Amino acid sequence: MDRTTRPLVIVAAFSASLVVGLLVMLWATGGWRNVAAPAAIGGPFQLTDQSGQTVTEKNLQGHPTLIFFGFTHCPDVCPTSLFEISEVLKALGKDADQVNAYFISVDPERDTTEAMKDYLSSFDPHLTGLTGTPDQVAKVISAYRVYAKKVPLKDGDYTMDHTALIYLMDRDGKFVSPFNLKRTPDQAAADLKHYL
Repeated sequence: MDRTTRPLVIVAAFSASLVVGLLVMLWATGGWRNVAAPAAIGGPFQLTDQSGQTVTEKNLQGHPTLIFFGFTHCPDVCPTSLFEISEVLKALGKDADQVNAYFISVDPERDTTEAMKDYLSSFDPHLTGLTGTPDQVAKVISAYRVYAKKVPLKDGDYTMDHTALIYLMDRDGKFVSPFNLKRTPDQAAADLKHYL
């Protein structure tokens, strides 16, 4: 072994022993289970759509699903995201009938079924608004690992801080990834068609 390769062998052996030591420690402490099984996104829920119909996690099955959490009094992020989803649905053409697109309220106090129906009339008709009791909404927010917090305003009103991801769920209702809307509607629609 020459002088140039010996340090490399020593470094490689040291690195390998660190990796093995870390794996043994994770296994011994039970931490391996946490590494191997990341937190699931999604789960059972029961909400009401803007027509008064009950929607549960079973409605996700059989079709890819886009889910966006927001609220009807949202000044910018929500209408922008719903417009972008509407453009993707329009780009899908007839295939839009094979996609679920849900707008789930994080503000059940103000977002009644009537408020959701009125709000969504400005967007693609494939978009379904979902709301429920505070407990029902809290359950779905928790299941999808959504951040949502009421923020008081000076005039006594309030707004909501919330996660602004679009969730892509597969035909089995399992989370795939955040859905990227920062591309043309045609590109996003072509991506979504892979899940039909």
